[in-house]
Amino acid sequence: MSEKKTPPDINALMQAIPYARFLGITVDQRGNEITTVMHFKEELIGNPVLPALHGGTIGAFLETTAIAQLAFEFSEGDAAGSALPKPIGLTIDYLRSGKPVDTYGRAEITKQGRRVATVRAEAWQDDRSRPIAAAHGHFLLKPADDPAGS
Repeated sequence: MSEKKTPPDINALMQAIPYARFLGITVDQRGNEITTVMHFKEELIGNPVLPALHGGTIGAFLETTAIAQLAFEFSEGDAAGSALPKPIGLTIDYLRSGKPVDTYGRAEITKQGRRVATVRAEAWQDDRSRPIAAAHGHFLLKPADDPAGS
């Protein structure tokens, strides 16, 4: 029988990442699922005429969502003290303008090897069935022979 691992504190991880702190990202962790939340603030606006969120903040939010999911799946208790997965490549599909409201994200690990994981992430605002952006990325996991993940 396998031991049940303690879920990591992903919010502590978000506080340890300076850009995630700037973006105001928090994590809602319920059972074995996490949802990231980028709380709206004026600094995130890229187009004040519409107004719309800056594409860079949406892309960074999706990357952070993917990293949070990987940390949630693979760290043992102390996510903030673990080596973070490193992005190898990330493609963002911008589907519609991000409104000046809170943005939510979820990620799914679609393939995982010993060193690389493939993750798909989505961001939405009012309606999860109408995402504002989606990402597909590859991340380098910490090598098994390198406990520090450097």
